[in-house]
Amino acid sequence: MNIFLDDSYIGNQLWPFTNTRHVAQIRIGMLTILEKWAYLKPDIHIVLEADKATSDCLSIPAHWIPSEKNINQIIEFAQKDSADKIDLTGINKLEFPWHIFQLNDEESRNDFALLSKHKKQTTETFNIKTYGTDIFIEEGATLFDCSINATSGPVFIGKNARILEGALIRGPFFLGENAVVKMGAKIYGATSVGEGSIVGGEIKNSVIFNNSNKAHDGYLGDSVIGAWCNLGAGTSNSNVKNTFSNVHFPIPNQTTESAGIKAGLLMGDYSKAAINTSFYTGTAVGTCCNIFGHEIPKTYLPDFSWGNNDHYDLNKAISHINQWRINSGSIGLNPKEINDLTIAYKKTTT
Repeated sequence: MNIFLDDSYIGNQLWPFTNTRHVAQIRIGMLTILEKWAYLKPDIHIVLEADKATSDCLSIPAHWIPSEKNINQIIEFAQKDSADKIDLTGINKLEFPWHIFQLNDEESRNDFALLSKHKKQTTETFNIKTYGTDIFIEEGATLFDCSINATSGPVFIGKNARILEGALIRGPFFLGENAVVKMGAKIYGATSVGEGSIVGGEIKNSVIFNNSNKAHDGYLGDSVIGAWCNLGAGTSNSNVKNTFSNVHFPIPNQTTESAGIKAGLLMGDYSKAAINTSFYTGTAVGTCCNIFGHEIPKTYLPDFSWGNNDHYDLNKAISHINQWRINSGSIGLNPKEINDLTIAYKKTTT
């Protein structure tokens, strides 16, 4: 069977994260949507590009999130044979970027069940304090004098990940391959940290994509941080208004749908914040933003913002990103990534 995960249904509603990735490549829970499909239906060939979708492909909205409970319903609906008889109420749908952190608890629990079936757990013992049984530590991970509490949700520690001394972690929690939790960190569920990322300070109910740094003290809550981002030391966000009223993220060309009472920071890929940056409740930061200055950042910073009011030159941004990635032991931007950034940049200049 061939499946085409079509992200045209959702348009730009998941800005800024779809500037640089297909909807199915967004992490929500412990896995990306694409990875969920791969674990649930390993015999299915998945296509993401419309020009590669052949006539025998089943077309499925990419923002529909599969699980063991609903994946057959999704496929049956796509087959159209009995679409009007399929109950779709049990399918989580990633329709707005704040759904990433709002659905992270439920999706983390679903993904833990999948990962614990397919991954190999280490036999090594560690000098750590644990509570609860749903703790899975992959081979190659190292943990030092930390506390892991899985009574409120499962905890998965990926291959070659490290948790340093004094870290306090409550599930649901996911730490990706080669990621690091620094000394004395305080992490509440439901939090997911992508591959190669480094985290410290206090974090609650947030998703951090791959290769990003929130390595120092400061608070991050009810937030989503893209890939290759950096939050300077002391950076914090507010996640509740003083009036306790609903939060509306100022996302361009979108509805005024509320994100609820608790909503923090959305930050696109390759964005950076200087030390001691303070973000208001419900702040949306685009791709390739460099945030600094004496003022508190605006609640909406478009793609390629430089400071609070200026524009980040595309060529400089690409040069800086390449330097950062190479110095981090990775490789520079590939042609597709440069093209995605160029498209996002052109939208800011029209």
